[in-house]
Amino acid sequence: MTDSTRQDLGPTIACVLTDGPLAGTTTAVAAVEGRPPKTITVDGADGTRHRYCLAEWEQSGHSAEYTFLYDV
Repeated sequence: MTDSTRQDLGPTIACVLTDGPLAGTTTAVAAVEGRPPKTITVDGADGTRHRYCLAEWEQSGHSAEYTFLYDV
């Protein structure tokens, strides 16, 4: 992620994908009112899209763990 992209997003959260097709991947998303979003949609390298949700409701710091829900 470039500095200009990071500025466009505003404050970001590092999303750690813990399972599913993108397990072990980390991606940055815009924070929602200072918190990680409840769900995220992540593009796979092959063009597929995957929906992930927060693994735990209470998370702290600048990263959050997400678990796989389904392909979009």
